[in-house]
Amino acid sequence: MAVEPLGIHHVTAVASDPQQNVDFYLRVLGMRLIKQTVNFDAPDTYHLYYGDDEGTPGTVLTFFPWPGAPRGRRGTGQATTVSFSIPQNSLGWWTEHLNRLGIETEQVTSRLEEDALSFRDPDGLVLELIAHEGTRESPPWERSPVPAEHQIRGFHSVTLSERGADPTAGMLTDQLGFRLVDEVDGRYRFDIDDGGPGRRVDVVAQPSAPQGLVAAGTVHHVAWRAPDDPTQRDWREALAGQGVEVTPIIDRQYFHSIYFREPGGVLLEVATDPPGFTVDEPLLELGRRLQLPPWLEPSREQIQAALPELKLPEDRDSPFAGRRHEADDAHGEGPGAGESR
Repeated sequence: MAVEPLGIHHVTAVASDPQQNVDFYLRVLGMRLIKQTVNFDAPDTYHLYYGDDEGTPGTVLTFFPWPGAPRGRRGTGQATTVSFSIPQNSLGWWTEHLNRLGIETEQVTSRLEEDALSFRDPDGLVLELIAHEGTRESPPWERSPVPAEHQIRGFHSVTLSERGADPTAGMLTDQLGFRLVDEVDGRYRFDIDDGGPGRRVDVVAQPSAPQGLVAAGTVHHVAWRAPDDPTQRDWREALAGQGVEVTPIIDRQYFHSIYFREPGGVLLEVATDPPGFTVDEPLLELGRRLQLPPWLEPSREQIQAALPELKLPEDRDSPFAGRRHEADDAHGEGPGAGESR
């Protein structure tokens, strides 16, 4: 097709306890909380965004944390692993760091000429740190408990588990601009353009695996990057013209989105790079206060009363401050409706 993604824009997963989620991704993985908002379809639930210091597309992992949500089931028709990129010389540091904090890790494995360290977050979401040369430059977060030279550099890839690989491979290559670059033991690697971190997806064929169930500890959807609105419109028209059931363009405030499913059932999104996460708060203040879209701002008091209190570390050395971060002013923002899609 004439248009193709720039790589992964963001990945959205489901969690249970929001405070547990914040503690893990800030204090264990050292990511920055770049946006604290709500699920606009269910505003009694947070939508939390983590990334590098600037929330650069390709570094952003988001969560819908539903308190008390049941565990999901990993299986086919699902993105089952989220892989992050780290520098080649950082694998030993991360192994020691995670083990020191009581995070159980699997033995480092070599796969497709890369070393991967696998572990799970508190809800069971499978994460990987993949060490390799040529990691992307990513603005380090100065308040991270992880030293700048070892910080996560954004996404490396996502793994899609499918009952059969062929239908998904067909969409990736014929409609989404990927190319098959390798295959080992039923794992098929697809790259965009020249590949590299954040520009690849692995498809694993698991014909005997159960169907996945999206709930806590599983991925909700994977979003690919479009550089601008015209490219996204072209992409949508191309997909629709080829018979793909794709949503209208939805304004998410921080990006614009379209959604569709690949043949195996994984929910995919195309999200624009602009306007970005500083559209409603300055860079230095990202993630510190609850942001609401204009149509929910009149209900701020009720919404805040229904949300569990979040305690954020003021800096890398101090204990939690123990207070809710409330907006001093009304901030008009909001990614739009339909987030529970």
